Amino acid sequence: MELARPRHWIKNLVVLMPVVFGLQMYHAGSWLRAATATAAFCLASSFAYIVNDIKDRESDRAHPAKKDRPLASGRIGARAAVIEGVVLAAIALILAQSLSFLVTGIVSVYLLLQIFYTVSLKERVLVDVICIALGFVLRAAAGAVAIGVAISPWLFICIFTLCLFMGFCKRYSEIATMGEGVHAGSHRATLLEYTPELLTHLITLSAAIGVIGFLLYGLSERTVEQFGTNYFIYVLPVVVYGVCRFAMLSMKGAYSGPTDIILGDRAFQLTVFVWILAVLVIIRYGRGLAEWIERTFQQSF
Repeated sequence: MELARPRHWIKNLVVLMPVVFGLQMYHAGSWLRAATATAAFCLASSFAYIVNDIKDRESDRAHPAKKDRPLASGRIGARAAVIEGVVLAAIALILAQSLSFLVTGIVSVYLLLQIFYTVSLKERVLVDVICIALGFVLRAAAGAVAIGVAISPWLFICIFTLCLFMGFCKRYSEIATMGEGVHAGSHRATLLEYTPELLTHLITLSAAIGVIGFLLYGLSERTVEQFGTNYFIYVLPVVVYGVCRFAMLSMKGAYSGPTDIILGDRAFQLTVFVWILAVLVIIRYGRGLAEWIERTFQQSF
């Protein structure tokens, strides 16, 4: 089970986002279908981790933390890992097929993307992080398709850019952990080309686009019509703090990656909790509150 990295399954909660933003929170069937899609992506992502670990078992031995992984340490052989990966991928596709042909297609594209990423694309600067971000877009798209709601362009913009940001933060964290130069390059070839200066610019750019994308989403006519309010923009301070703290912790090398920040930093966890709570309150009560404020304002004059 260690090969599957179950602690990283928290990333697949992105699949559930369309249930909330698609106003399906009060439909048990939607939660069940989204949960099934989430389970499919948990297994599919575990397949990706196993394939990655098989290919990188030599270079992982140069990393202070990854050297203790089952394949890198020699506790598990490559043959056993291949068998486990194939089984997990097969179950993922079976779960996806139980939902629809389209969900199966999305999971299949995700699996193929992970194979190409591991074999070749992870060695290409910028393309590596773009592939990671696209993986999260596919997760969210699968959640939307599974419950039968439209895939919003804002879903693509916000998730893609914020996951780009997290990906670049991870690369910076790796450099902060291992240092620059040949030692870092022996673990990941792209770290020879990713410099702290370049990553600082990329982190700033992707974070800015992500935050602006969230603001534009909150102000868009479609959002105001759907939720009856533009109150999402007032969650901006929480979003900015979360993004800035994530960048700060990554650039200090305080954690080895996004999952460790999400599971280990109490302040970031509290920020995520406050954001989720605010979003749920706005979706549930925002329209009524906006109408009450408008009536009160009109009566005052």
